[in-house]
Amino acid sequence: MNQQPRIFSLALLVATLGYFVDVYDLVLFIVLKNPSLADLGVPPEQRLEVGVELLDTQMIGMLVGGVVWGVLGDKLGRTKALFGSILLYSVANILNGFVHSIPSYHFYRALAGFGLAGELGAGVTLVAEILPTALRGYGTTIIASIGVLGAVVAGLTGEFLDWRHSYIVGGALGLALLLIRVSVAESRMFEETHAMDVKRGSLGLLLASKDRLFRYTLCILLGVPTWYVIGILVANVQPLATALQATEAPKQTYCLVWAYLGIMLGDVVGGLVSQRMQSRKKPMYAFLLLGLAATIFFLSVQGLSLTGLYLCYLVLGFAAGYWILMLTTAAEQFGTNIRSTVTVTIPNFIRASVVPMNVAFLWLEDRHGIIWSAMVVGVVTSVVSLLSLLLLKETFHRDLDFVER
Repeated sequence: MNQQPRIFSLALLVATLGYFVDVYDLVLFIVLKNPSLADLGVPPEQRLEVGVELLDTQMIGMLVGGVVWGVLGDKLGRTKALFGSILLYSVANILNGFVHSIPSYHFYRALAGFGLAGELGAGVTLVAEILPTALRGYGTTIIASIGVLGAVVAGLTGEFLDWRHSYIVGGALGLALLLIRVSVAESRMFEETHAMDVKRGSLGLLLASKDRLFRYTLCILLGVPTWYVIGILVANVQPLATALQATEAPKQTYCLVWAYLGIMLGDVVGGLVSQRMQSRKKPMYAFLLLGLAATIFFLSVQGLSLTGLYLCYLVLGFAAGYWILMLTTAAEQFGTNIRSTVTVTIPNFIRASVVPMNVAFLWLEDRHGIIWSAMVVGVVTSVVSLLSLLLLKETFHRDLDFVER
């Protein structure tokens, strides 16, 4: 199979901007949750509960959407799944700017989550298949390093625009992306597999084999610490800062921005180091160990200054910056006929892991306090991820032109 020895392409641009929009929306809801609920008339004492319910609704939408778009990406094509995902997300996010009741807010958050679920995985799958093996890591690094800036833009948008206008901006960004997507060519690997007599986009094919199911589970567990940082440490920054006796109260928006800036830097460094070392696993070991150490340090230090607190979130974000290495590894673990299915669903299952993490976090908090609760959840997720990485095979040099039977 002939492959073009070029990194930059229209497909890479679309995948990168798709991830930008993906991160923008995920962070935007966290930023806009309280002002939007206040504007919709939710009493202060009910906002935490309603906000959690809305986030759960979005996550359910993403879980269902991840399965649907992943299967469609293997059955109909990577570009068609990417197109449908972006279109649905864009329309839903614009409609989020016009909600006037909590039930309608639930519906449109679920719809936006459903649409959003396919963008990152479909983009990574497409780029991984069109780039030569030696350049694959550079391509996915570009996706991550630029895409994560969507969090910074979301934080700034939430600070300076009304919540309704912020949602509309997100939808408009998605529609603008569709105009670029029209000319993107399909993956040649998919087209060749499409002509073969093999099952494509089959959940049965994935679940029927103990080996494939084991690899799939390991990929999910490998990425859980990335969402521990966002879903536990960032989401609960105010009570954590109080318990740690920080000298000043931090702003959650700024913690999000610093954490995602760290993730962007981690993705860049991790991608370049991976290429230099010719390995996906070795850099991820370093990131996981750094994340474990950074979590223990952050939750052990009393009286942090505001600058010190933000610096901790920058380091924690950096340690979570193996996200794109993890997703690239996941794409390389499976054959072309189910690659979209696994690459689209895995990040959504990782994001949804915040739900059981929150259950454990709240249960432990009632018994041992917020610091020990966060510490236990963080250490357990890091150890489980290290074991998962140990059991996964190295895939840096793997030729992706193969199928699962």
